[in-house]
Amino acid sequence: MAGSERDRRAQRRARQEQRERSRAWARGERPSGPARPARPGPGPVREVSVAPAEGDFPPEELRVPSRDEVDGLLMRYAGPLVLDGAVRACRDCGGYRDWLVLLRQDNVWLRCPAGHASFEPALDAVWFNRNSGPVDGRHPTLEAGIEHLGG
Repeated sequence: MAGSERDRRAQRRARQEQRERSRAWARGERPSGPARPARPGPGPVREVSVAPAEGDFPPEELRVPSRDEVDGLLMRYAGPLVLDGAVRACRDCGGYRDWLVLLRQDNVWLRCPAGHASFEPALDAVWFNRNSGPVDGRHPTLEAGIEHLGG
């Protein structure tokens, strides 16, 4: 019992001190308690060179070509292609799976397994980038790229 009585008295005393500090603050009086310790300022600024070192770049065979260095990008799209709620089918043969998708100058072209190609205005470079994987090879011609992807 003595411990809980002591705790209640300490709580009352703390509330009373808080009320007195609040009243003093309202009157414009600022407490003259201990000063806050000074925080250390930032250290000296030193110059850092940002020029890349010779070995900072990956070897040529691991570098990804920029859009200016390639005529187009190809990817395989295995499943049905759903555009605006409808499954896209080839206009010539009716095929609707295993597309080769070509991005060339921000235009998307579809090629069905039978070899029929058509421009697809509902798709753009953003769609292609969202759905394509990393570049896994370079090919000198479109035909070589199609052969690489098994088309």
